[in-house]
Order: sequence, then structure tokens, then C-alpha cells
Amino acid sequence: MNSPSLLSLDEALQKLLLCAQPLNRVLNVSTFRADGYVLAQDMVSEIQVPSFDNSAMDGYALRVCDLDLNDGVLKLGQRILAGQFASSLNKGEAARIFTGAPVPLGADAVVMQEDVIVVDDSHVRFQTLPTPGQCIRKKGEDIDKDTVLLPKGTRLDPTSLGLAASIGLSNLVVSERPKVALFSTGDELIMPGDIEPRLLPSGTIFNSNRFFLRSLLERLGCEVTDLGNVPDDPEQTIAALSQAAIGHDLILTSGGVSVGEADFVKPAVQKLGELHLWALSIKPGKPFAYGHVNSQSRPDQKAHFIGLPGNPVSSLVTFLMLVRPFVLSLQGCTDLTVKPSLKRADFSLLKSDKRREFLRVKRNQNDGLDLFPNQSSGVLTSAVWADGLIDNPPGTTIAPGDMVNFLSFKDLMS
Repeated sequence: MNSPSLLSLDEALQKLLLCAQPLNRVLNVSTFRADGYVLAQDMVSEIQVPSFDNSAMDGYALRVCDLDLNDGVLKLGQRILAGQFASSLNKGEAARIFTGAPVPLGADAVVMQEDVIVVDDSHVRFQTLPTPGQCIRKKGEDIDKDTVLLPKGTRLDPTSLGLAASIGLSNLVVSERPKVALFSTGDELIMPGDIEPRLLPSGTIFNSNRFFLRSLLERLGCEVTDLGNVPDDPEQTIAALSQAAIGHDLILTSGGVSVGEADFVKPAVQKLGELHLWALSIKPGKPFAYGHVNSQSRPDQKAHFIGLPGNPVSSLVTFLMLVRPFVLSLQGCTDLTVKPSLKRADFSLLKSDKRREFLRVKRNQNDGLDLFPNQSSGVLTSAVWADGLIDNPPGTTIAPGDMVNFLSFKDLMS
């Protein structure tokens, strides 16, 4: 079914996400191995952190009111290391204490060692008057009991894993990784390594999309099955799609999705399921296809299908803007899109486009943005040179000094 007019990116994303119901398959994984997974249930603390009052630094624990009675000199009592038990502090005494050690009962402040003079083996002089609570990390000041630290749908990162460990969680319940079948079509595509670059036949190209698409999928936590390059043959294309629908949640291809383009994928998908061809109002990345594929041999097996444009930068941009949130949604993730930041343009864009543009740019030493001179959808070097995209609204020119919406590749590709 063909769209009669250009579809905005927001409309396309809304349509796509309505189809991206979470897989609702969960795993219990070691916290050590949970980086990049999405929480399938709230992370709730059963304890307070810290679980006891402890010292924020190396120094001396004391009762502040004792200093007034002893001219700043206190008798030196116990020595408390991290992990040790602390007995109650006697009146008129100070305790040598180290970072993370429990504050003894009766002490109400810690003074760092640089502000204390050791008078002799059993006495110390305080050079400053502390305030009650100084340099003490109070019980529960970081985390209170029964607090929801991270809600269901949070994508875990290294700091999240440290947080989980701090409340004693050795395992986490997470969403299972989506299973994605990736393949390319087109007899013109040659795999690197199959032929020496200098011997590349006229009319053929090396398959670059397959490499960055697989990497992007794996960075999003997908388990990728690389099905290689499917020849331009209707029966082989149908067989490949039918087989790919078994045991996979998504089939992803690039190329052959333009309206009216000679291609074997479109009729194969239509025969096995359903296909929607969308003309997106973005530049680069106008052609895009979404549908589903049923397996011929296993009628109970069904997979989402997404077809990306063949030009490498178009394929990259449509992946980042549409496939990325789709895949995250399958995992139950709640934070699906990257928020832009305002940056200063240090270039001119004199000619506007009726479509929403994604311009390859790079931050310069003055914290502004430079524009890659060739914005063609086939110039992959523009994406390698750049460190992000400007999300430029339709009909908008850019002058030096204008503030523009910048999307970092660091965020988009993680």
C-alpha cells in the first residue's frame, strides 16, 4: 500500500511505535552482565544506603560540645577502620577514624586530619571548631528503604549496575534482547574480502550498509543473525524471508524500497505478509518500508519487516531516527528518542529544503558547528567526519550565529 503524500518523520515514528509492542520475554541476568539491557521490573531497594552513619574522610570523630570544655584538646581513644565495629565514644575523647568507617555512638562530627595536631600519643588538638554533622555521611542519605531507584523500562548503563550492586542485587530481571535477521539484496553488492578493491568490476560496489547496520543493532542490544546477501531472484528472496521469520522478531534490509523501484523484496514481503511503502518528508532518507512477514513452513512464526533506503547516509539516518526507537520499544524501554541540544552554527546554509533535513556537522574548537561540504546521501565520509546531526526544520536557512538543534552521534549510536 503506497502513501499518497510525504509522511512527516513524527507521523512515521508514531505509526511505527504503535506496531512495536514490547516482546514481554524476560531474563534473570547477572548484574555484571546486565549493561545495555532494559529493566523488566522496578529496581527497589530493600535497605538504606549507607546503612550506618560513616565518616566522609580520614580524620577524627568527636562530640562538638567537648571542645569548649577542654580548650580544643581531647584525649585520643579508639581507632576505627572501614569495616570495623565502633564502640561508643567516651566523653572528652576523640576517635581516630578513616573514610567509610562507622561513626561511634555519641560522636556528632568528624574533623579532617589536616585540621588536627597530634599533641602526643594520647592527645590531639583541634584547630577549627566543627559544626554538628560535619563530614558525616548519614544513614540513608543516599538511598532510603523501599525507594524505586530505577523504574521498569530503564536501559541499564555502568552507573546503573553500580547502583544495583550498592543495594545488594547480584541479578536483575531484564527484557530479553530482540532477535534481528539482517540481510542485503542486490547482485551489485560485493562483500569486502571477496575481491581485491582494485579488481572491483564496473557497476558493483562493496556492501558497506551491512557492516554499520549490524554494529548499530548490536549496540542496541540485539542478537543479530547475518543472513548475508540474497541474490536477485524471486524464489530465493521469498525463501530467505520465510526462513528469517522463524525465530526472529525483526527482519531488516537496506535497498530496494523506493516506490516503483525494480526489486524482488517488495513482492516477496507482500506475498508472505504485508508491506507499507512510506515516502518520508526527510532529507536524506525519503524511502522507507514497514510490514510483517509470515513463515511459509511455520505459520505460527511471524516477524516485523523494515526496509531502509540503499544510499548509506539515508540508511544511517533512517535507522537512527526510526529503527533505533522501534528496537528499544520492543525491549520495553521508555526513553526512546535522543533530546537535542542547542548549538551555534558557524556556517551558512543559504538554500532551504521543503523536507526536514539532517545535516552532518562537527563541533569545532570554539564550541560551534561546522558543516561537511558535501551533504549527498551517498557520501559516507560525511558521517565519519561528523560527530552529529543538525535537525533542521523544513524551509529553514541557517546563518552564522544561529542556534540549531544538535543530535550527538555519541547519543544516537549508543
